[in-house]
Amino acid sequence: MSELKKYLSLVKFSHTIFAMPFALVGYFLGIKTAGFGFDWKVFILVIVCMILARSAAMAFNRMVDVQYDRRNPRTINREIPSGQISLFAASVFVAAASLLFIITTWFINPLVFYLSPVALIVIFGYSFTKRFTSLCHFVLGLGLALAPIGAYLSVTARFDVLPILFSFIVLLWVGGFDIIYALQDDDFDKSQKLHSLPVRLGRKTALLFSALAHLLTVGIAVYAGFIGQFSVFYWVGVLIFSGMLIYEHLLVKPGDLSRVNMAFAVVNGIAGVIFGGLVILSLYF
Repeated sequence: MSELKKYLSLVKFSHTIFAMPFALVGYFLGIKTAGFGFDWKVFILVIVCMILARSAAMAFNRMVDVQYDRRNPRTINREIPSGQISLFAASVFVAAASLLFIITTWFINPLVFYLSPVALIVIFGYSFTKRFTSLCHFVLGLGLALAPIGAYLSVTARFDVLPILFSFIVLLWVGGFDIIYALQDDDFDKSQKLHSLPVRLGRKTALLFSALAHLLTVGIAVYAGFIGQFSVFYWVGVLIFSGMLIYEHLLVKPGDLSRVNMAFAVVNGIAGVIFGGLVILSLYF
């Protein structure tokens, strides 16, 4: 059991909560807006795919960043730099999760299967972006944004406007809160010549950039609401989601990062679950 806990910690399994609600939104959008029936097999395969892809990406990120994690006091106790999990074991885990992800997509539909390597390229590619671009936060957002469109494709095998809009919501939402998370390492990143918006713009301006990303997130959510003609539950979800994002920005100040983890993990986790749940509810009532 201790080994399992190590690997769950390695991939930050609890952070699956960020993308899972939107994967479910994509799935139920496919059912309700495209006229497909509920299919337990596809439903379970979508969840398995999301967990496998995210776990592979997170472990890969830890492998690629191990040289920096060993130097950073905040990350030195992570599983790989501390020696709890070897680089070889982590690489086997990444390979196995990636292979299982691709195999699982085979049982969904051909389009999802053919696109599965593209998804892996995107989510693995994020790990290298901190070496050359300050916009790395939005590449991370792009990786998680594959969840709603991927789930929708799993049901319908075709693209549509609404799931793409929800993917943009995820992209900007995640990019915005990752900027806040990156504030913790701005001094370290500068010393290692790594890129982030806090490094490039400074903490105050980076927080403004994060707020702008979240303002656009809410704007797209409102637009998607009109396009999708959702019920009142959707609009309650948008209001709560917006309020949680405002609260997140009130928690973190340029000179006080003591509540970054609460803003990053707790507030965003609750916001995503509530919004995603109410979006799904609005499809039925």
